[in-house]
Amino acid sequence: MVDPNTELVVELGTRVDRLVQLYRDTKRENEMLKNEVSQLTSQLKNAVNTKTNLEEQLGHTKMAKVLENAPGDVQQTKNRINQIVREIDKCIALLNR
Repeated sequence: MVDPNTELVVELGTRVDRLVQLYRDTKRENEMLKNEVSQLTSQLKNAVNTKTNLEEQLGHTKMAKVLENAPGDVQQTKNRINQIVREIDKCIALLNR
C-alpha cells in the first residue's frame, strides 16, 4: 500500500515543477516581448524623424516654387514671404519667454 500523504506530496511536487516551468516560459516570453516593444519604439522614432525631415523638405520645395516668381505670382510670393516673417516672429517671441 502507498501512503496517501506520499501520493499528495508527489502530486504537489509535480504541480510545483509545472508551475516553475510555466513561470520560466512566461518570463522568457515577457523578455522577448519587451525586446520587440523596444525595437518597434525605435523604428517608430526613426519613422517620425524621417516624416519630419520629409515634411521640412517639402516645405522648402514649395517655398522654392513660390519664390521662383512665375509671371502673375507676385502677390502669392509676397503672401508667402509675409507668412514666413510671421512664423519667424512667433519663433523669436517663443525664444524670448
